Amino acid sequence: MDAVRVSALRERLAGTGWLEAVGGFAGTLRRSVERRGAGELLLVGTEAYEPWHLAAHLADEAAWSAVPRLAPTLLRHRPPAAAPAHLAHDLRRLTEAGRGATVLVVAPGAAGAPLLERVQDARRHGATVLALDGAAAPGGLGAPADLADLTDLADLAGLAHERLAVGTAAEEPFDLAQHLVSAAAGQPPGRRSALDRLAGLAERLTSAPTLSRW
Repeated sequence: MDAVRVSALRERLAGTGWLEAVGGFAGTLRRSVERRGAGELLLVGTEAYEPWHLAAHLADEAAWSAVPRLAPTLLRHRPPAAAPAHLAHDLRRLTEAGRGATVLVVAPGAAGAPLLERVQDARRHGATVLALDGAAAPGGLGAPADLADLTDLADLAGLAHERLAVGTAAEEPFDLAQHLVSAAAGQPPGRRSALDRLAGLAERLTSAPTLSRW
């Protein structure tokens, strides 16, 4: 994603309320991992979608912003036996998550019953649940592919303490939302507006080296 495209998206999204929604969601994420008694951040996608890029961006933001708990533990539905230790965590970690943990669910499509059950377990045990999903979003940014996905994502929304609906009619808005959420979560509260964060993201994407091990 180059600076020209990010600038065009900045102009397109201004006034839709979507960037403000992204900033609010990212602020909730940061507060959740910084609050007194906060535990680890558990990041999980669907069986069909593993949020590798968001994991990498959050790990980078954790280093840049000196907020170590922004660095997530990525949970996988079927980690291979030969996976390195930091990529071998499965959904059982959700059942074990308790008060203080933050669970961030990334679901461009249907989350699926097994994942929803584990997320429900985590919430019941006191974890904070956040959802970044592919339901219809403001500003004409797309919608789920079918009604089954819409119903499933509504179930996920019911479990989440806070939710950001993005839409998946095109791949770019969902990828952009993940970039923005991670970038905004790395900013100190009240420092910059959502529009300023997007301008800063354009600069970072075109100039900054990655710090991530992902």
